[in-house]
Amino acid sequence: MKLLRYGAPGAEKPGLMHADGTIRDLSALVPDLAGEVLHPEGLARIAAADADALPKVAGAPRLGPPVAGTGKFICIGLNYADHAAESGMAVPPEPVIFMKATSAICGPADPIVIPRGSQKTDWEVELAVIIGKPAKYVSEAEAMAHVAGYAVANDVSERSFQAERAGQWTKGKSCDNFGQLGPWMVTADEIPDPQALAMWLTVNGEKMQDGSSATMVYGVRFLVHYLSQFMTLHPGDVISTGTPPGVGMGMSPQRFLKAGDVVELGIDGLGSQRQEVVAD
Repeated sequence: MKLLRYGAPGAEKPGLMHADGTIRDLSALVPDLAGEVLHPEGLARIAAADADALPKVAGAPRLGPPVAGTGKFICIGLNYADHAAESGMAVPPEPVIFMKATSAICGPADPIVIPRGSQKTDWEVELAVIIGKPAKYVSEAEAMAHVAGYAVANDVSERSFQAERAGQWTKGKSCDNFGQLGPWMVTADEIPDPQALAMWLTVNGEKMQDGSSATMVYGVRFLVHYLSQFMTLHPGDVISTGTPPGVGMGMSPQRFLKAGDVVELGIDGLGSQRQEVVAD
């Protein structure tokens, strides 16, 4: 299934992308795509519904982030060896973990907002893993049973805030509209191998990133297991699993976003995003 949320920011309704290309409203079936609705039992109830009988949503509404109630937006740094190399950093012996403020999360076509004082706003296409049922101290063998689905993420980053202003990475990762998610969550049953997904990103039509989740250092199964050793993962939590090479920071000369640019990105089987870049 492709599950989504549509409507104005803060007032999104749950929906389903039907096979015929229409959005179907799920409001009579579930209150939102959050909490227990993301458990296997909740997703099974949605799957059992007659999609043809669900109300059609008219027009082309704004799409919001495909899940609500996200308590944690966990990011994995330097998780592609070739991206670590372009960043001038070694592949870490364990996953690099940092948090992105949940207030950064927005819809897949919401603009990238360059924050005041920014010098180096950058792009990062990433595979996002969405947790479906709580995970605490889970083994690798158990890990995938806790995944509700997957989505495209743009881990927008301000590199001067991140790396040149001292302290941790969080302040370069958490600005408003630095976490586009969607267009939908594809349920895990439709993605048999999350380590075999092509991913790409363009700026103004020019291909910048062209990679595959196959080259991750630490795969989805291990990451869910690993993170659950340190914190309980809850339904709606998002794990953004790292980016392949081709970010602006790694170019020579470096290249960063400016107002008026258009960023497009996607992952096979998970859809695509398009964002216009604006100044705050």
